[in-house]
Amino acid sequence: MSKQKSSGNNKLWIGIGIAAIIVLAIGAVFIFQGNNSTTTIESQIPQEITVDEAAILRDTGAFVLDVREPEEWVEYHIPGATLIPLAQLENRLNEIPTDQQVIVVCRSGNRSQVGRDILQGAGYESSTSMAGGMNQWMAAGYEWVEGP
Repeated sequence: MSKQKSSGNNKLWIGIGIAAIIVLAIGAVFIFQGNNSTTTIESQIPQEITVDEAAILRDTGAFVLDVREPEEWVEYHIPGATLIPLAQLENRLNEIPTDQQVIVVCRSGNRSQVGRDILQGAGYESSTSMAGGMNQWMAAGYEWVEGP
């Protein structure tokens, strides 16, 4: 079942504004990097992002990794997210793409920080944690689903 809170045009304009800021920031990073082939735009992702930023990144192709437990996942999760519980993450790194930005998600934002650190320690430089977790995602009115 899909649930979504109606938020009107304000959320659209806020999203467009955030997207514009992200595009400008990425453009500035690209310009200042010049021809340095050892640094990529993806490696410039912040350590933690807001749910609004996460929604934009998800909608533009980022991989959403949920590190909660299976029973939490069944209650609610982000459509299209992949579940790998935090305790299993180090043993399942081969399931995470290396060619996409990775947004790590949990219930409140604490476990996702640990998950992000595990990923970054394993070489996933373009990984980040979503501040506020699913609690904040749902409070902001973003889409979520129930079930496996």
